[in-house]
Amino acid sequence: MKVSILYNDVSSATNTDDLDVLTQVDFVSKALLNIGHEVVPVALSLNLEQAIVTLKKLRPAVVFNLVESIAGVEKFMHFAPTLLDHLKLQYTGGNAHALYITTNKLYAKEILCSADLPTPCWFSMRDTTNNNVSFDPPYIIKPVCEDASVGVDEQSIVYNRKAINDVLRDRSTRFGECFAEAYIPGREFNLSVLANSTGPEVLPPAEIRFVDFPKDKPQIVGYTAKWDEESFEYQHTVRSFDYPPEDRYLLTKLSDIALRCWQTFELRGYARVDFRVDDCGNIWILEINVNPCISPDSGFVAATQQAGLSFEQVVTRILHDSLKSQII
Repeated sequence: MKVSILYNDVSSATNTDDLDVLTQVDFVSKALLNIGHEVVPVALSLNLEQAIVTLKKLRPAVVFNLVESIAGVEKFMHFAPTLLDHLKLQYTGGNAHALYITTNKLYAKEILCSADLPTPCWFSMRDTTNNNVSFDPPYIIKPVCEDASVGVDEQSIVYNRKAINDVLRDRSTRFGECFAEAYIPGREFNLSVLANSTGPEVLPPAEIRFVDFPKDKPQIVGYTAKWDEESFEYQHTVRSFDYPPEDRYLLTKLSDIALRCWQTFELRGYARVDFRVDDCGNIWILEINVNPCISPDSGFVAATQQAGLSFEQVVTRILHDSLKSQII
C-alpha cells in the first residue's frame, strides 16, 4: 500500500521534545518499508491547504498520523485527524474527538470522573479566584494543554496553600493555562495498550522507579527526566518490568483500568495510560496519552519489546486497526 506519514513540521524547532517526531518518522518509515509498503512523509504546518493539496494528489491508502502539535501548539493536535476526516482518508490512532478531549487535561479529568475512574482532585485558576479550593497541599502545577512533561519540574510542587494563586499565575504566563492537581506521593506506572484483531491488548506494565533520589527531591517524571540525558533525573529515573509476586493483584487492577480508559475515550491503534499508586494502594490516573511517542527508546516501544513484538508487528497491528476489515 501507499502509506503517508503525517507529522508536524519542525523545520524551525529547536527543542528536543519537538524534534523527536523526526526520529519517529524514520523509525515508522523503516518498519513500513520492511513490511513492503510504499512510504511518503508529509509535513503538516498551519498552512493546512498545502497539506490538503499534497494528500489529494497522493491519495494514500492510509495515513500514519504522527502529528504531536502544529506550529509548536499542542492544542492544535486534533487538526490533523479533522483534516483527514474531511479528506475521507483512513488514518492511524485516535480520532479528532479523542485527541481534542485528551489534549485538554481538564476535559479528560472530567470524563474520567463521569466514568467513575479515579483521578487526583484538581482546581483551576477560576477556582482559586472564587476561593473554591477543597483540598490541602501538596499540589502539582501542570499546563492544561502541554505534553511531554513540558512545564513540569521541581518548582511545580507547591506546599503552601497561600502561594498557589501566585504560582498558578506565574506558570500560566510561562506555559499557557495551568491547573493544580493533588500531588500523589508513591509509585508511578505506565500501561501501554495496543490494538489486536480480538480487541485492545494491555502490554506488560512498566514502573518508573526513582533510584537514589534524595529525600527532599520530588519523585516526578518532569521535563528534565524525559529529555535531558545529562541530568540526574534522566539517569536515575529507571523503567522496570520486574515485579515481586505480591504486585500481581495491583498489576491486574492497573490493566483493567487501562482497558476501561481505552473504552471510555473510544481509542484506536495504540495508547498509554499513566498512573500513580499511593502508599495505601489506591490507584490514580494521571493522564491518557493518545498516539503516544513511538521512538525506539520510548516507553511504549519498550512495552512492545517486553511483549515479544517486533516493531513491524506493532505497525501492522496499528494499520489493521485503522483499516478494520481491509487486508494489509
